[in-house]
Amino acid sequence: MTSEQLKPLARDKIAILIDGDNAQAGLLSKMLVEAGRYGLVTVRRIYGDWTTSNMNSWKDTLNFHAFQPIQQFRYTIGKNATDSAMIIDAMDLLHSGVVDGFCLVSSDSDYTRLATRIRETGIFVMGIGEKKTPKPFVNACDVFVYTENLVTEKKATQPKHKGQDKAKKVKDEKEEADPIPLLTQAFEMAVQQDGWASLATMGNALYQLDPGFDPRTYGHKQLSKMMMNFKHRFEIQEKDMGGFFVKMKE
Repeated sequence: MTSEQLKPLARDKIAILIDGDNAQAGLLSKMLVEAGRYGLVTVRRIYGDWTTSNMNSWKDTLNFHAFQPIQQFRYTIGKNATDSAMIIDAMDLLHSGVVDGFCLVSSDSDYTRLATRIRETGIFVMGIGEKKTPKPFVNACDVFVYTENLVTEKKATQPKHKGQDKAKKVKDEKEEADPIPLLTQAFEMAVQQDGWASLATMGNALYQLDPGFDPRTYGHKQLSKMMMNFKHRFEIQEKDMGGFFVKMKE
């Protein structure tokens, strides 16, 4: 996140709760960085059945980052029991008042109601998960970060035929929706009487419209850099007072 987007919660206390069955251990440090943008991460817990081999990937990294492993046995084969334990703990933390915000890490829609309940109390809630995460969970959060945007280096793949590469490129382009309609909506929410909108205000509007919006999805770390790609639709100026301002072109 940047100062152009949703503003951080200063040094408020954040609880990061991770569904170990639905998250990637290799991204734990980057998840901490994302949560840390919104406050001091004081509660760090990872939930799962630690008697099973699929949790082994977490064991080294959780100690390094001072995470508390929470044991949850599977009562039924093939059924994820982690979500109920994580939801109960989240509600306990919410009512205890020891944290000012939550970071829920999972791609499971079962946490949709939890995120909604937290927001209803006026408490900040962010989510982290894969792009396959159902939209209801994404939209229930104030901010949602896709793990695909946290991966900076892609693993080398075996050479493919040109036809395969072209087909994959077309598929990837289709998956990335055209951001123009969303940017236009955000501009209309942020525009002032003089026809200009602060990019910071526009960034806040973007997250209200789509908590999963992230410039990194489109290859940019900052919203201002991303907007430069749409000069055919928006006029962009950096004012003397500081900050960027945007205006729709006729």
